[in-house]
Amino acid sequence: MSRKTAGFLIVLGVFMIFEWVNLGFNLADGHPTSFYVVHGILIVVNVILGVVVGVLGWRGLRGSSVRDGGVRSGAAK
Repeated sequence: MSRKTAGFLIVLGVFMIFEWVNLGFNLADGHPTSFYVVHGILIVVNVILGVVVGVLGWRGLRGSSVRDGGVRSGAAK
């Protein structure tokens, strides 16, 4: 996995977690219980997916640095 792809996955994971947690705090009162159950399930599933995507990106980023011999691309040898 390239460093660019790994970085994108990390940013996407952080964005997903932030956005869905923010949605959870912004749910307005006055909806039926089923509304909160469905949105609670959506929030939990998407936060878990965000963590998985972020971990995949982190592992890809660490793997690319090991594959490059610990030298960042573009750095002088």
